[in-house]
Amino acid sequence: MNLGIFFEENADGDGTWLQVLLDGLGYTLSVAFFAAIIAFFLGSLLGVMRTTSKPWMVRLGNAYVELFRNIPLIVQFFLWYFVLPGVIPAVKAWVITLDPSTHQLFTAVVCLGLFTAARISEQVRSGIGSLPRGQRAAGYAIGLTEPQTYRFVLLPMAYRIIIPPLTSETMNLIKNTAVAYSIGMVELFFRTREMGELTFRYFEAFAAATLIYVAIAMTANRVMAFIEKKVAVPGYISGGK
Repeated sequence: MNLGIFFEENADGDGTWLQVLLDGLGYTLSVAFFAAIIAFFLGSLLGVMRTTSKPWMVRLGNAYVELFRNIPLIVQFFLWYFVLPGVIPAVKAWVITLDPSTHQLFTAVVCLGLFTAARISEQVRSGIGSLPRGQRAAGYAIGLTEPQTYRFVLLPMAYRIIIPPLTSETMNLIKNTAVAYSIGMVELFFRTREMGELTFRYFEAFAAATLIYVAIAMTANRVMAFIEKKVAVPGYISGGK
C-alpha cells in the first residue's frame, strides 16, 4: 500500500488527493444532512396521515410510500435529474439558470429526502401503532383535538420507540448518497473512483473511502444511541447502550 499517494498533487493541480476525497466528503455530508431534514419532517407527516381516522389521508400516505419504496433509488435519481426537466418546461427553464453542481446537489437532496421519507413514514406509523389505544383516548378525554393529541401525547412517545430503526435509516441515508454519483455529483464515491482511475491506486482509494464511510456511519450510530439513552422513558423503554 502506498499511503504517499494521498499527499501527491491531483490531476487538476489544485491540491492533494486527500483534499480531493475530503472535498467529496463535504458534499456527501451536505446531501445527507439536508436530505435527513426533508425525510424526517415529511416522513413524520406521512406517518401521522396513515394513522388518522380519515380514509383519504390514509390512502394518500399509503400511495406515496408504495410509490417511492418500489422504484429503485438509482431510477429515481435519473427521473429527477434527466426526465423531470424534459417533461415540465417550467422546471427546465429553472434548471437552465443553475450551475450544474448546484443542480446536482439540489436533485440529490430532494431525491434522497423523498425516498427516505417513505421509509421513515413506516417507522412513525409503526411507532404510533405500537402505543396503547388508551393514550389516544386519554388525549381526547382531556379535551385535546386530534392534532394536539398527536403533538403532545402520541408523537413524543412514538419517536422514543423508533429511535433504533431511525438510526438504521440515518446510516442508510449516508451510504445512499453514493448513488448521486450516477448524475455526476462530485461526492465521496465519485472522488474515490476518480482517484482510482487517474492514479491506478484503486486499493488505496477504496480503502480510504471505506474507512471514511465507516467512520461517519458509526459516528451517526453513536449520536443516535446517546439520544436514545437521554430520552428513554424510565420503566417503559430501555436506554440505548
